[in-house]
Amino acid sequence: MTIYSNDDLSDDDLVRSVRLQPDLTTVELKLLLKRGALVAAANWPVVAIQFVAETTFQVLLAVPIIGAAILVALLLGGSLTDLLQGNLRDTFSAIAGALTAEPIALAAFVTAFAAVLVGGSMLMFFIKGGTVDVLLAASEAAGSIEHEPLTAQTLRRAARFTLQRFTTGCTRLFRRYLALGLALMLVYGVSGGAYLALVIYGYRAATSQYLVLRWTFIAASSAGVLVAWITIVNLWYLLMQIAMAVDDVGVLQGCHAVGRFVRAEFRDLVRVFAVVITMVVVATLVSALAWSGVGLIAFVPLVGLAVFPLQLLALLVRGLIYEYLGITALGAYVTLYTGHAVRRTGAADKRPWSSVRGAARWQGDPMAPAVKESAIKALKR
Repeated sequence: MTIYSNDDLSDDDLVRSVRLQPDLTTVELKLLLKRGALVAAANWPVVAIQFVAETTFQVLLAVPIIGAAILVALLLGGSLTDLLQGNLRDTFSAIAGALTAEPIALAAFVTAFAAVLVGGSMLMFFIKGGTVDVLLAASEAAGSIEHEPLTAQTLRRAARFTLQRFTTGCTRLFRRYLALGLALMLVYGVSGGAYLALVIYGYRAATSQYLVLRWTFIAASSAGVLVAWITIVNLWYLLMQIAMAVDDVGVLQGCHAVGRFVRAEFRDLVRVFAVVITMVVVATLVSALAWSGVGLIAFVPLVGLAVFPLQLLALLVRGLIYEYLGITALGAYVTLYTGHAVRRTGAADKRPWSSVRGAARWQGDPMAPAVKESAIKALKR
């Protein structure tokens, strides 16, 4: 964060600079999300880069899965259509189940998938550093963009994406983000292994039909707990990325910083998280409805030929919307964390933002010169 020297500024420049600064001492949910959305829109190349990286990662993961599915269909007589139904996780489980009788083939498939998973994850860790670095610069330069009219000039002020800044951020944060990402993958592995062990042990221990039904309910509840746990882990992971970039610290120090941040800003953090989750759910439902509507066109003669390009367009729009929502949430969390950092370091006490903001709106107020003068004196103390 930029620390301004008040002695180097004239009175008018001082008030003008304060007018452009976000109010970090108060938080309003609507304005916080609006600020994140505007910062994300102003830096749209970051959204596009995130989308391309995410799509590349998914394509890389699909390569060993599709290859293994073709191998199973040719050598073991399985149905290629049945194997490729569902998402990547369902396809992976189906192929792994089909290869249980061939341990060598199963080991080769798992090894290839793990290699692609690690390589693609490293790419995502690398890209994320540039994304966070650009958003930090944009949030600092945006000023009070959420309070100002939406114009091209305000968006241009918040646009801080440059290829040099992005690549510099990628390089600066890569090692720390790599260590953080490996820790995240370890948590994923332990959580998934614990869930599978619980389910397998429970079904083996169930000796009657009543116990089987009871344990099925417990397993379903455990799956819900696992999803909630992974969601919390992902949020903590995102906050640690912000903390490590803002405070320029490692994984352990970032974990402690996030702990302090969550305790201090728990209410606002939960509110932002709830709104973001709601937007993602609504976007998912709308996407599902649009996808089903596109699927109905396939039954129309001749017009059904347009289904494939429409599906590609739907996937493109859906992916960009999801990435935009993610960058919007990241921008909101950045504002929350930087505000917390200002209050934690005592900078808010040195810069009486509320009185200065009142002085910055002196147009049409006969008492404004006196208010402005008192605010300037307060700034220069």
